[in-house]
Amino acid sequence: MILHWRSPLIIAHRGASAHAPENTLSAFKLAIQKKADVIELDTKLTADEQVVVIHDQTVDRTTDGSGRVNNLPLAALRELDAGAHFGENFQNEPIPTLEEVFEIYAGKILLNIELTNYQTPFDTLAEKVSQLIARFDLENHLLVSSFHPIPLRRFHKLSATIPIGFLAKSGSAGFLSRSWLGRAIVHYHVIHPEKSNVSPNLVNKAHMSGQQVHPFTVNEPAEMVKLFAMGVDGIITDDPALARQIIGTSKSDLFDQFN
Repeated sequence: MILHWRSPLIIAHRGASAHAPENTLSAFKLAIQKKADVIELDTKLTADEQVVVIHDQTVDRTTDGSGRVNNLPLAALRELDAGAHFGENFQNEPIPTLEEVFEIYAGKILLNIELTNYQTPFDTLAEKVSQLIARFDLENHLLVSSFHPIPLRRFHKLSATIPIGFLAKSGSAGFLSRSWLGRAIVHYHVIHPEKSNVSPNLVNKAHMSGQQVHPFTVNEPAEMVKLFAMGVDGIITDDPALARQIIGTSKSDLFDQFN
């Protein structure tokens, strides 16, 4: 259970995505090398209902292809290059499947799986992810999160013992998610607020309700220092090595250096 994981957690956003192409095996390997505690990754369904690891609704930004992920079969997606856009060293990096990630990293690092079926919340992504988690016996090694309550509620009905994380957009767009109503709808264990909305009051209220706070996406040293000082339970960052350096510095040194 995530509430028993050590704190504060360094959660590698889409892997070590500051230094490798996001949501690829290279980014996940680098996250481990950079001493992240958790790898955060994004999941979607292909046209033939296979679970792949990619964030966007289309492949256009992160590969050399084009088209919607859910309109392309797995075989077509696997032919795309998901690394060349980041640099020559990552050419021919494939879009991984969630099964492949589990086969390689199960038991090596904790995982935060985001359900990103935001335009198709009633599809079978929650069911497919639940089935894969059960097959690999990973119930105690991960967290499942989303901005959308419907996939989370569907997942929770299938895997009630697995902790849930609710993502909250910044400002007024995420107000309901951060409020008591969000807790009532989703019954989450962790709130993932946008970093600018984190305050001591938000952290205290979450802790009083038995929930953790993992803000996103935190990449600047001063931001990390400020959030750790507020008592957050983890940060979601593109640069886990930097976060590890910050945590490894004494509090007095941190405030001298970044304040």
